[in-house]
Amino acid sequence: MLAILYPDTPMDSDAYRTTLNFLENLPGVSVRVHEIQGAKQRLTEVYLLGNTKGLNKEDIEALPAVERAIRISEDYRILGRHKDDNRQNGFTYNGVEFNQSNLNIFAGLCAVDVPEHVEQMMQALEQHGEVCTRMGAYKPRTNPYSFQGHGKGCLPWVFEKAGKHGIKVVAMEITHESHIEEIDTCLEKLGRPTGVMLQIGTRNTQNFELLKAIGRQSTYPALLKRGFGITLNESLNAAEYLASEGNANVIFCLRGMKTEAGQPHRNMVDFAHVPTVKRLTRMPVCIDPSHSVGSRDRAPDGILEVMHATAQGVVAGANMVLVDFHPKPEKALVDGPQALLMNELPAYLEDIRLCHDTWKKRQAIYQTVQDSMAK
Repeated sequence: MLAILYPDTPMDSDAYRTTLNFLENLPGVSVRVHEIQGAKQRLTEVYLLGNTKGLNKEDIEALPAVERAIRISEDYRILGRHKDDNRQNGFTYNGVEFNQSNLNIFAGLCAVDVPEHVEQMMQALEQHGEVCTRMGAYKPRTNPYSFQGHGKGCLPWVFEKAGKHGIKVVAMEITHESHIEEIDTCLEKLGRPTGVMLQIGTRNTQNFELLKAIGRQSTYPALLKRGFGITLNESLNAAEYLASEGNANVIFCLRGMKTEAGQPHRNMVDFAHVPTVKRLTRMPVCIDPSHSVGSRDRAPDGILEVMHATAQGVVAGANMVLVDFHPKPEKALVDGPQALLMNELPAYLEDIRLCHDTWKKRQAIYQTVQDSMAK
């Protein structure tokens, strides 16, 4: 069961203390408190885990700080959607809103190489009004002799350049718990010129100790990529690991499934699951067309296949796009052949916004159908 407190309930208030004291003393029930800071108010969710079938919903709702109570299913208890559940989805981080209705674009370097390229990328984003990017400092690679990323050595100048160009959120993959501290220490030393979204790559989707470490901290939101060889349910449960440790500011990323059936693409594009993830959970959904398609092949209509894949995901309702760009792909240290070119950025951004507008219009069409059926 889930008890939702009245918005902005002070934790030092009598109502809060009375409510928590009652819930914490229920026999056979453990309590987990989650704080959600929205753009305008703070919400407190109290999860009651264990033997909750015998609890009376009306008794819980009668507690002084409780606005309403919801019975939740076993799957995705924190991040999932449940019957009669009208909780908000998404979150706000560093002034940027992430939810299941809006769209944020994270164009950038799959792997940070030299300051000049980072500067060119961020300057181009600033010129087009973008406030988010991707920058890889820690790179897990299949081949042990491949470039593994510059690590903490590049963090100072990446973050400084982000602040210089008004970039508010940098998506950055981490592969070890120690990377959280390295990022946090560097940002603090620089006066926090930007924010970071901690990215969990497909190889670490079931690295449960890493998931727990990211979940235990509440400073940075998380971007979890779907595991490339496991089911959607298993990947969604990996996201629940993050939330169960306390951090429910999670975005789920579809990046294609590893299967020979996907050829000639690098992975089988799975963007048909965008609305499915939004139906099952309250997480915003990201797509990664670069690592799904994995090439710059162009269709006969003159449009790159990676752009077509992006359109498919955004028209289906994607809320975030993680995509590779590079000023000089031939010099990129990771995934250069699939990176889009800087002169393609304006058209790509325009195409994405066109697709997002189309999704909104599709919503309106089918809402009319639902309204007519309800009469």
